[in-house]
Amino acid sequence: MTFTSISTSQNRFLHDYLRGTGRSLTAAQARANYGIKNIRARMTELRKKGLVVRTEVVNAHGRVAYSISARDIVGSRAKASV
Repeated sequence: MTFTSISTSQNRFLHDYLRGTGRSLTAAQARANYGIKNIRARMTELRKKGLVVRTEVVNAHGRVAYSISARDIVGSRAKASV
């Protein structure tokens, strides 16, 4: 996959790309494909906005992939303002 320039904020992009889609994204993928250098910080910001961010260990070295649940912390599927 080639580098894709994103035209929205990184948080909005991650919200739209991951929330409720079943997709996951590692830090290496985010950096190489979308130019997001610190996905951990973006995920922390999305958690603070009330989204359910899941982490999954993807290898023996402790690397994680992030995904976002369709529902927020109160169970709503309404679009979040990020």
